[in-house]
Amino acid sequence: MRLHDLKPSPGSRTSPTRVGRGIGSGKGKTSGRGQKGQKARSGGGVRRGFEGGQMPLFQRLPKRGFNNRFRKEWIEVNVEALNRFEAGTVVTPQLMKDTGMIKSLKSGVKVLGKGELEKNLTVKAHSFSSQAREKIESAGGQVEVI
Repeated sequence: MRLHDLKPSPGSRTSPTRVGRGIGSGKGKTSGRGQKGQKARSGGGVRRGFEGGQMPLFQRLPKRGFNNRFRKEWIEVNVEALNRFEAGTVVTPQLMKDTGMIKSLKSGVKVLGKGELEKNLTVKAHSFSSQAREKIESAGGQVEVI
């Protein structure tokens, strides 16, 4: 296989249909639009969801729920995940992101209390659960809210 051998698979590329080019083309005169009516006119047709004047389905169904614009979306990290760092390390959200522990920072990082911590670390995060705070301090570490 060479670059000059590449070509699209058969049937995947078709040339556009040329309408209104005589009776022999099969798409002459009315150009495949049938006879008269709204759909035959230029710019004709109805909008999405139009049901001929009947109340459309999306308007008949009730509205449900609500999206809070001010909602904060926390990235949650458990205490057991912090064991990957060396003892005495200052663990910041940026360090967590750089090591691939979290993908993005969003509204901030919250440390939760699942698991055990075996090393003394200084953990800086935007929020801590009471259990997480307790476990970090009992392992000899420090907790700092940013």
